[in-house]
Amino acid sequence: MPPTTSSPPPCTSPTSSLSITETVNGSHKFTIQGYSLAKGIGVGKHIASETFTVGGYQWAIYFYPDGKNPEDHSAYVSVFIALASEGTDVRALFELTLIDQSGKGKHKVHSHFDRSLESGPYTLKYRGSMWGYKRFFRRAMLETSDFLKDDCLKIHCTVGVVVSAIDCSRLHSIKVPESDIGDHFGMLLENEDCSDIIFNVQGQRFHAHKLVLVARSPVFESELLDAMEEDKSEIVISDIEPKVFKALLHFIYKDDLIEDEELSAFSSTSVISVFDTLTAKLLEAADRYDLPRLRLMCEAVLCEDIAVSSVAKILALADRYHAMDLKSVCLKFAAENLVGMFLFDSHFQDFYIEQF
Repeated sequence: MPPTTSSPPPCTSPTSSLSITETVNGSHKFTIQGYSLAKGIGVGKHIASETFTVGGYQWAIYFYPDGKNPEDHSAYVSVFIALASEGTDVRALFELTLIDQSGKGKHKVHSHFDRSLESGPYTLKYRGSMWGYKRFFRRAMLETSDFLKDDCLKIHCTVGVVVSAIDCSRLHSIKVPESDIGDHFGMLLENEDCSDIIFNVQGQRFHAHKLVLVARSPVFESELLDAMEEDKSEIVISDIEPKVFKALLHFIYKDDLIEDEELSAFSSTSVISVFDTLTAKLLEAADRYDLPRLRLMCEAVLCEDIAVSSVAKILALADRYHAMDLKSVCLKFAAENLVGMFLFDSHFQDFYIEQF
């Protein structure tokens, strides 16, 4: 009797899963003002940036003006990225960039990103572990290079923390692109399509759309409603510069700051007064037309220029145009550097006492 064969049991539906290993990236810009004064602090001693968070861990940039190790005899500056919080075997990719301040874009870059890694990402064993370069740059060459400008160095770092997870949703996901409504409204502004109002700003004419302006600014809403009653299609503005009004319209239509080098042209060593910068004038326009988001954007730009030599002027600007977050940062900075403030600016004492 031939052997009998049994049929295989019915198969259930197959299941699947996806393991994803990727990096959670973040960056930090560290500006070192007063490089010449930092020299001589001693081999192995560093200047640290504020800590910043990437991938759930705290990080910091360490800059050694006289080098990290004695054997280099202060011939090199050293730069490292340090794990500044508790962590065990944290795997990460790193990038250190010394910014070329000549505008030529010839930055000095050391990067793990976008290249094959023979031994995988770098592993930091514990808090205080570092990655970087003892001989980052020969000091004599650095001091005659375009990386040092107005006694200032700028270092940009990127950290990519390696994480792994099981994610089934990505097998059947649909990626939704970022909103492009600002681009469409920007084209509406640039092409002047269907414009129904003209602003004559010190002789320069700007075409715009009442509906957009009314939706964005309660001040424009009030002014344009009055203009509609009077059947006016052109409004004259004589107390705002054309470039400032152009930047104002750019924000109203695109919800971001205009790309203009004048937005960041001021520095603590600049001969330009902070009140004369495009950012300060745009802050004034934001206050005038009741645009809180634009005000906050301008405050963020001005905040980057706070220093002992500039904080009094920036504080006065913040006070004048109701920039409360910027004012708070200025007062905190002044309190932390009170001795330097009183020595540097005799007018600051009266202002500071008045606030309290």
